[in-house]
Amino acid sequence: MKQIKLWLLGTAVVLLTAILGYILIISLGDYVIDDKKLVLNSASRIVDEQGNEISKLYTENRELVSISKVPSYVQQAFVATEDARFYEHHGVDFPSVFRALYKDILVRGKVEGGSTITQQLAKNVFLTNEKTLLRKTKELIIALNLERRYTKQQLLEMYLNQIYFGHGVYGIEAAAKFYFSKNVQALTVEEGALLAALPKGPNAYSPVLHPEKSKERRDTVLSLMHEEGYISAEDAVRYQGKTLSLHVTKTEREQAYLSYIDMVFQEAEDLYGLSYEEVLRGGYTFVVSMDPDMQKTAYKLFQNESSFPGTDGGAEGAFVLMDSKTGGIRAAIGGRNYVPRGWNRVFVKRQPGSVLKPLLVYAPALETKEYKPYSLLTNERQSFHGYMPRNYDDHYSKEITMYDAIKESANIPAVWLLDHLGLETAKQPLEKAGIFIEEQGLSAALGGLKEGTSPLEIVKLYRSFSAGGKVIEPHVIRQIVNRNGDTIATAAPKETQIFSKQTAWYMTRMLEGAVKEGTAQAGQYGGALAGKTGTTSLPGNNKGARDVWFAGYTPSLVGAVWMGYDRTDSEHYLVGGSNYPTRLFKKALTDVHAEVFAKFPQPKDVENVEEPIRLDKLENVRVKLVFTPFGLFTAKVTWTPLPDKRVQYRVYKKEGSSSILIGTVTGKGEFNAKYINIFSVPEFYVVPFNPQTKQEGEKTESVHP
Repeated sequence: MKQIKLWLLGTAVVLLTAILGYILIISLGDYVIDDKKLVLNSASRIVDEQGNEISKLYTENRELVSISKVPSYVQQAFVATEDARFYEHHGVDFPSVFRALYKDILVRGKVEGGSTITQQLAKNVFLTNEKTLLRKTKELIIALNLERRYTKQQLLEMYLNQIYFGHGVYGIEAAAKFYFSKNVQALTVEEGALLAALPKGPNAYSPVLHPEKSKERRDTVLSLMHEEGYISAEDAVRYQGKTLSLHVTKTEREQAYLSYIDMVFQEAEDLYGLSYEEVLRGGYTFVVSMDPDMQKTAYKLFQNESSFPGTDGGAEGAFVLMDSKTGGIRAAIGGRNYVPRGWNRVFVKRQPGSVLKPLLVYAPALETKEYKPYSLLTNERQSFHGYMPRNYDDHYSKEITMYDAIKESANIPAVWLLDHLGLETAKQPLEKAGIFIEEQGLSAALGGLKEGTSPLEIVKLYRSFSAGGKVIEPHVIRQIVNRNGDTIATAAPKETQIFSKQTAWYMTRMLEGAVKEGTAQAGQYGGALAGKTGTTSLPGNNKGARDVWFAGYTPSLVGAVWMGYDRTDSEHYLVGGSNYPTRLFKKALTDVHAEVFAKFPQPKDVENVEEPIRLDKLENVRVKLVFTPFGLFTAKVTWTPLPDKRVQYRVYKKEGSSSILIGTVTGKGEFNAKYINIFSVPEFYVVPFNPQTKQEGEKTESVHP
C-alpha cells in the first residue's frame, strides 16, 4: 500500500511538473518570440513599364511566395528530407530529440541533430548558431509556441521563404529563379528535390560548384520521397535518371543601370519616405520609366573616350533623356565610370553657359510681347554699366535679329536684352518652375552663375518649349507596389505654366534654326530637333573650356548632355567645344531608334514663325526704254530675283543728287517706270527689302538705258 502511495505521489509530481513546465513554456513564448522577426527581408525589384525586370535590390536576395503557390510535391520534398513527421508533432519530435541527446551525451555535451522544421525556423529567425544546451532549450520553447500560434502551412511557408540556398539566394522563389529561371510554381519534381537537397549544405551541394555531389544529394531526396509514400518507386527511378538541367540566372547588376538605380533609391526616400534600408528589405516593386535600350546605348556612348575632349582621359559627363509628355526619365547617366551611391552628375550644378540664354533672356523677352523672333537687337561692342562682354567669334554688327542671335549664340544681344528686361523680370518664369538664380549681374545672360544649374534642371526647363510653355517634375518612379501586391504610390507629376504657348512655339522654331544652321549643326539626326549649345570659358586659357553643353528636344523627348571635369584646373580642362555633346546627343537619338518626327506639330492658336529671309547682292540690273501708245515711254527695270519669293524689291529713281522710291514688287525681277521724259532719262537702282526685319539690303549700282 505504501509503495502504491509513493507511486501515485511520484506520478502526481511528474504530472504537476510537466503541467507547470508547459505553462512556463507557454508563458515564456511572449518573451522569446518577437513577431517582427518573422517579417522576413525581401528583395525589391525595379521593372520597366512592360514589367521586364531591370534590377533587384536587397540585403538578402529573397522573394516571398505564398505556400499556395508552392507545388505539393515541392513541399513534400522538403518535409521528407528535413522533417518526415512534420504534420504529426507539435513543434518538437521528442523521440528524435531523445535519440540526439543520447548521442550527444556520449560526446560530452555537443547538442545537435533531431531538429524539426519548426525548430529550424526558430533557430534561424530568433537564435544564433551556437551549440549549447541553453540555446537548444530556447529553441524548444520557441518551437512549441510557434506551433500554438501558426498552422502547419503557415510554418512551412515561413520556413521555405527563410532558408538559404547558396550563392546569395534566400527563399524558395528566389532559388527557383536563380537555378532554373522559373517561378516556384513551374518547378518539376526533380527540380524541387534538388532545391530540397541544398539547405543541409548550400555550398557543399551547390549544383553550380559541385554538380556530381549535388545530383547524389538530389537522388537521396527522391529516395526519401519514395520512402514517405509521396512518389512511386518507378517515378523515383525515372526522376533520378534525369540530369540537373540548370538554367542559372546571373544576378549581377547591369553596369549601365547604376546611375538610374541610385535615382530610384533617392526618389523613393525623397518623395515616398522609403529609406535605403527599407527599399533593400521591403519587397517592393518599382515600376520605372527607364527604356533599357536607351540607357544601355547612352552608357556605351559614354565609354568612348574620343567623345570627351579632355586634356587626359578623366573628362566626365552627364546625360538625361526625358519623356516630354509624362516627365518620366527614359535614360540617365551620372558619370562615365559611375559606382553605386556615387557622385551622380545628373544632379550636380555647373555653369550652363549659353544653354541658359533661351530660358533667362529670350523667352522672357517674348513674354513681354515687345519682341518677336525677327525683332532687331543691338550687336555692337559696348559697355553695360562697366561690364564688357564679347561675342565668342569677335564678330559684331549694328543689329541682329533675335533668331540669328540665338542661331549664332551671340553674347552682346543677350546681355543688351537682359539689361533692358531687368534681371528680376527675367528670372520670374524660372522661379515659377522652382529654379532660383541668386545672381544680380548681367553676366547671368551668358550663363555665368556661381552655383549653376544641373542637367536635370535644364531638361525640366527645356521641356517647357516642347510642351506649350509648361514644365513638369522629372521622375524615375511611375508606380510602387508593396510585397502584398498593393499599389501604394503612383506618380502624378505636377505641370506648371511658365511661358505662354506662343512663346514656346517661337522658341522651338528659333532653336530648330540653331540646329539646322547654327552652333548646334554638328552631328547627324534625321528628324525634327531643336536645341542650344553652351560653353563656359576657362579664365586665362583661350584654348580651353570648363563646361560644354547641349540641351535639345524632339516632339517626344527632351534631354541634355554636359561634359567637363569634376575639378577643372590648369592641368585638367576641356580642349574641345560644344560640338562634342551635340554630336553625342544626336547619335544617342539615332542609335536607340527613337520615334523620328518629320517636324514639330504646330499648336493651335499660335502665330507661326517663317524661315528667315536672307538678303543677298542683286545681279544683272538693266533698264530698257519701251515706247507705249500715245507717244509715252516706259523704263523697264529688270534684275535677277533672289531664290526666296518673299523678298521685296524697292525700285528707286535717281535724278541729280536725290533719289525717290517709285515702286515695290515682291518675288519678281522687273518693274515698269511709266511716263519717262526721253529728253531727261533718269538713272535707276534696286534695293532688296526684308519684310520680316523691315531692313533694306545692299543697293545695286545706278543704271540707265
